[in-house]
Amino acid sequence: MKRGALAALALALLAAGTLHAQPAAVQRQVLQRSAGPGEAQEVLLVKVEIAPGASTGRHSHPGVETGYVAEGEVVMEVEGEAPRRLAPGDSYLVPAGRVHDVRAVGDRPARALATFVVERGKPLAIPAAR
Repeated sequence: MKRGALAALALALLAAGTLHAQPAAVQRQVLQRSAGPGEAQEVLLVKVEIAPGASTGRHSHPGVETGYVAEGEVVMEVEGEAPRRLAPGDSYLVPAGRVHDVRAVGDRPARALATFVVERGKPLAIPAAR
């Protein structure tokens, strides 16, 4: 490979690394992963943070999601239900496969602790069409 091409490749990789290092509007951190109640399931405990005004985007999960809001406030829209405003200490449950979206409201990030009981080997979140 020519020196100029190598320099361009190195610069592109450096720029890509810089973009990935920037904070995302929605951050998820898996705290624990364990076997589920069924052979084809797993349980994940996930810390979720949503920046002020940001949303998770419409999506579903291949299993149940339940959790509680630890900080900030959110509006949760679950398909087939009225939107709900959740504050610290409020809990929620999203049935398996149900499309939903969560948006942080106010000027503080929203933080939640979520537990997922999902099908092993499938993506945790599946984007949904509008």
